[in-house]
Amino acid sequence: MNGFISLIKPVGISSAQAVSKVKHLLKLPKNVKIGHMGTLDPQASGVLLIALGNATRSFNLLLNKHKTYIAEFTFGYETDTLDSEGSIIAESQKIPSLEEITAVLPQFLGKIKQLPPMYSAKNINGARAYDLARQGKVVTLRTCDVEIYKYTLLKSKGEGTFEFEIECSSGTYIRSLCRDLANALNTKATMTALCRTKFGVFDIENSTTFETLTEEDIIPIPQAFLELNRLDLTDEEFSYFSNGRKLALNQPLGLYLTYFGGDFLGICEVNQEHNLKRRV
Repeated sequence: MNGFISLIKPVGISSAQAVSKVKHLLKLPKNVKIGHMGTLDPQASGVLLIALGNATRSFNLLLNKHKTYIAEFTFGYETDTLDSEGSIIAESQKIPSLEEITAVLPQFLGKIKQLPPMYSAKNINGARAYDLARQGKVVTLRTCDVEIYKYTLLKSKGEGTFEFEIECSSGTYIRSLCRDLANALNTKATMTALCRTKFGVFDIENSTTFETLTEEDIIPIPQAFLELNRLDLTDEEFSYFSNGRKLALNQPLGLYLTYFGGDFLGICEVNQEHNLKRRV
């Protein structure tokens, strides 16, 4: 059983709990590997990509996929976790206008450096940042390079709350975008809701829920990598490849969806020596 499930994770459970529930609902054998890609915090909802079997090996290939979110930022206060689960650590009377917010959004587009939240899963000398923060220890994080492709103010929801659509690279913390936007406006803000609407080619409109989940919702591995070219092996090439012998190909370097006789063999890479190597 190999492939992906694009699940709409509800608010109130962790990503790990969602994986356990999927495993239970599908009655997966113990030897079937399963894991999620791109963690959603318990208070966040939306597209959670779950990999089954050999698809779990594709994590590194999915790291550079774009993600899209609908987020709510509430101005007037900031919490230690930068979301509604934390304790208030700062307040401000300033609630910016739609025009003021729109004016500063362009400075966050493109490649930017971002400081992750103190309560995050970042690894610090073998420990998670959120564990250290909960123990009251000083957490020193480094800025990360991320890229913001779209940052649009959708509407005001009243009482200092605004809704945004954000398309970004993997590794982006929406909570940090909220904090930094407020700082640019000389005020404070906290992320009060978050929904991931897209992860690579997977979007919320075509995702499943716990209530509707069946084995038919398992998406074949190639559908997650539609941007890759297809490579069909000849009989001789397949013989070399399947027997572990070096297979030199006159193909551009890069990754390919590799097939033989119409059957999917895996995601393979033509390396610097023009040899074909299986990646997934």
